[in-house]
Amino acid sequence: MKASPPDSFTAEQHTQAMNRRHFLRGLGACIALPSLASLVPSRLLAAQAAKGLATTATGAPLRTAFVYFPNGAIPASWWPEGGGSDFRFGPTLEPLAALKNQLQVVSGLDHANAKGGKDGAGDHARGNGVFLTGVRLNKSATEIRAGISIDQVMAGQVGHLTRFPSLELTCDVERRSGSCDSGYACAYQHNLSWRSATTPMPPESNPRLLFERMFGGGAHGERAENARRRMEARRSVLDFVNEDTRRMQGRLDAHDRDKLDQYLTGIRDVEIRIGKAEQFGPNVDPDTDTPAGVPRSHGDHVRLMYDMLALAFKTDSTRIGTFTLAHDGSNRSFGEIGVFEGHHDLSHHQGNLERIAKIEKIDRWYAEQFARFLKDLHETRDIDGNSVLHNTRIVYGSGNADGNRHSHDNLPVILAGGGGGQLTPGRYVRHGSKPMSNLFLTLADQIGVTKLDRFGDSTARLGNV
Repeated sequence: MKASPPDSFTAEQHTQAMNRRHFLRGLGACIALPSLASLVPSRLLAAQAAKGLATTATGAPLRTAFVYFPNGAIPASWWPEGGGSDFRFGPTLEPLAALKNQLQVVSGLDHANAKGGKDGAGDHARGNGVFLTGVRLNKSATEIRAGISIDQVMAGQVGHLTRFPSLELTCDVERRSGSCDSGYACAYQHNLSWRSATTPMPPESNPRLLFERMFGGGAHGERAENARRRMEARRSVLDFVNEDTRRMQGRLDAHDRDKLDQYLTGIRDVEIRIGKAEQFGPNVDPDTDTPAGVPRSHGDHVRLMYDMLALAFKTDSTRIGTFTLAHDGSNRSFGEIGVFEGHHDLSHHQGNLERIAKIEKIDRWYAEQFARFLKDLHETRDIDGNSVLHNTRIVYGSGNADGNRHSHDNLPVILAGGGGGQLTPGRYVRHGSKPMSNLFLTLADQIGVTKLDRFGDSTARLGNV
């Protein structure tokens, strides 16, 4: 039979073709594979690009993530010196220096709807709830009304192309309901992603549950039993797909066999780290039950969740992700870096140099974890030969600018990745004063969202990205 030309591929055929080639299956397990050029005909890549199926110009998946850190930053230490491509990172972002050409530091983006105005106090709730929605929140503990978040707008366009339309992650183990910040519903402060004005997308904090969701097979109601059986036998999820793995290796060239081995080793490593965390049991805190799978060390937890998001992108399990490192207003301490006071309490430093120095240490620590995540994506080759980071857009930022002043102008924002060639990294870009929602419109255009004339409080597309 004569092969069909690339133009004849439908979206459904694309998805079916990719699915047939990109999973290892076994009893109670389903392992999504990384991008392997040996398994994807060049005509399929060309057809995906031609159809604009949330891909880059080369046909590789175009991924988008939004990473949120709490309580703003110390502006003097956050912002670089210089401008354009001739800039130097300040103390906070210095850990990103080796990745300078893979990101943009972006200034001048505001969230006017996060300001108090007639609503008064509640800047932490608004910082979270407005960050990806751009709308004015209804100040109430019972009548929740925000807006659809930009990640869910994108998921509505491209979510059908992957196993999971979107993934929502957090390192907040404890979540509250009812009233939180100055009369705002806790839902605003604990949710970054919103499916609709009244429906948040609760994030997952337990890496074990997230892992089972991504890699545990079986129908709804069966996956928990499959996971229990694996844990009782102390067997890895990889042990259940050994036969399929051997068959797959026979179809790959030497380069892709090495890539598959490295990927499976990475999965095994994540499993081992989760298992070790479970062996310690719940965190030592009589007031909070820590779910099994959450490491006792906050740093280990953050790194593990970053690794899970990276795995999701590498396997094309999803193309849209959000990660809340901690909700705005979080008062977590950071004993592992010598900061024993609460983050939120310190953020109200009122010019105290000792408190400012401790906040700077926290801000820099968060930047270090982000740099590790970017390095992982940068060092992983994608299906088109570029790095996964090149084919990704990651917005890293906070809904508060200066935590001491609770300001929402000139938010601390980084735009990492190359967007498959649609972004121009390696710069410090000053945009003046413009709605952050303008950036979201531009990112939506790049991923193929249609008929989106406005978003939140946008006034235009953001140029020069």
